[in-house]
Amino acid sequence: MATLSTPTLKQDLHPLIQRLTDTLLSHWEQYLQLSPYTLPEGVSYIEGLLDEEKLKIENRCYETPQFRKLHLELAKVGKNLDILHCVMFPRLEYNLPMFGCDLVGGRGQISAAIADLSPTMGQLSPGYLQNIPTLEADHFSQPRDLPEWGDIFSQFCLFVRPSTELDEQRFLARVSHFLTVHCQQAVAANPLSPEDQARNLAGQQYYCTQQRQNDKTRRVLEKAFGDEWAEFYMNSVLFDLPEEF
Repeated sequence: MATLSTPTLKQDLHPLIQRLTDTLLSHWEQYLQLSPYTLPEGVSYIEGLLDEEKLKIENRCYETPQFRKLHLELAKVGKNLDILHCVMFPRLEYNLPMFGCDLVGGRGQISAAIADLSPTMGQLSPGYLQNIPTLEADHFSQPRDLPEWGDIFSQFCLFVRPSTELDEQRFLARVSHFLTVHCQQAVAANPLSPEDQARNLAGQQYYCTQQRQNDKTRRVLEKAFGDEWAEFYMNSVLFDLPEEF
């Protein structure tokens, strides 16, 4: 069983990122049987420069019988940018969506908060549809529009600018509910047939391909580390493709 130590960058980041980090790790530890996941060499902790500001990136990864990779990335650029990025990559044997969430903030304010359970086989299974209530975006003071490549997201996707403490509490509660349902469904999941695993593979590949179109992430990495390294990081750390079975 893997030991979940607190990421060292957490204490320097926005309070909502700190709280979401704790929520993610506590759910993983409570529901899942965790083992260490081996990242490519040299990416567990990275430092660089972005517009003369120090960029720090910390990656934590685990695996479980149901998930080939649980990835938590925390990043900080000087005093101007705080980032949390998380994706739970299911194993192809199980019909589980891609849980993903991101927080981006600067100068004490979170400008973007997104969380979703993105299906890879057409739609979410009944276990998710029956246990996740619809949440209207107008429950938040500043809902945001999804990017053009956002056809991978589900009807439950939440994308907001949390501008009040109530917004932050509601976002955190929504993510916590996503995680609870997701982990419970994962533990109870039955293996797929080889034909459905092939569909699942295609869906996960499409998810990663669409996510790689996030130009904001790519530009930050290119400016700090160069085009070649940014391409490596996007393809091998953030959105690596599952191996074909």
